[in-house]
Amino acid sequence: MCRLLGYLGVPIQLDRLLYKPEHSLIVQSYQPQEMHVALLNADGFGVGWYHPQREENPYTYKNILPIWNDINLPQLSRYVESNSILSYVRSATPGLAVDLGNCQPFVRDRLMFVHNGYIEHFRHKLRRTLCNLLSDEAEIWIKGNTDSEYLCALILTYLEANPNMTLEEALAQAVNKVGELCKRQNLKFIAATIIDTGNRLIACRYSTFEDVPTLYWLRDDPNYPDAVILASEPLFEGNWKPCLEHHILTVEENLEVNISPF
Repeated sequence: MCRLLGYLGVPIQLDRLLYKPEHSLIVQSYQPQEMHVALLNADGFGVGWYHPQREENPYTYKNILPIWNDINLPQLSRYVESNSILSYVRSATPGLAVDLGNCQPFVRDRLMFVHNGYIEHFRHKLRRTLCNLLSDEAEIWIKGNTDSEYLCALILTYLEANPNMTLEEALAQAVNKVGELCKRQNLKFIAATIIDTGNRLIACRYSTFEDVPTLYWLRDDPNYPDAVILASEPLFEGNWKPCLEHHILTVEENLEVNISPF
């Protein structure tokens, strides 16, 4: 299980999200409060952000070190400012390699993806089935071997096949399809997912059984006005609201938050 963080709003320095909050992503890497499957998130991390003035593809910084051991990130996070940020700390599923190819966020053109969760027995029972569902372009895009990246590739496949499909629809179809495949084999599938477009955030929580990974959202906190934050665990005391299970949450460019069922 991993810890996720998304931000959309006025441009801020990365360190205001990664380091400064009382229960920041750094703290959540070694002292998470709402993880049920693992104890630490020490298997690498990633940060992605967009240029606040130019229409460019996102930038990423990744490492397989625990986030608390990276000596470059504190300085980098003071330098970089962005209006749209996506980050995570990783707790690797047993058997999946700790390497840069498996580090999120995953990026395709203007899109960034992060996923917290797992597909039970993915490599042995569902990888080939999922691979057969992917478009050639989506399959080639895969660089690692995690279930998370295959889920993202399935989202891309639906988008490629249906040019008029929204990201919300593609996310819902991909999650529902994986859930359907897992239910047929009595496998567990859980997912908290955030997609960043640079000016929108799309997120969901889903599970085929009772353990749904946590994800919260907060808008216009006094310390972060004109912004929406998504996080696996609240970063500080505030009016955090849980994202509803089996619902899609969309943060629009004007920071309006829309919630709809799958």
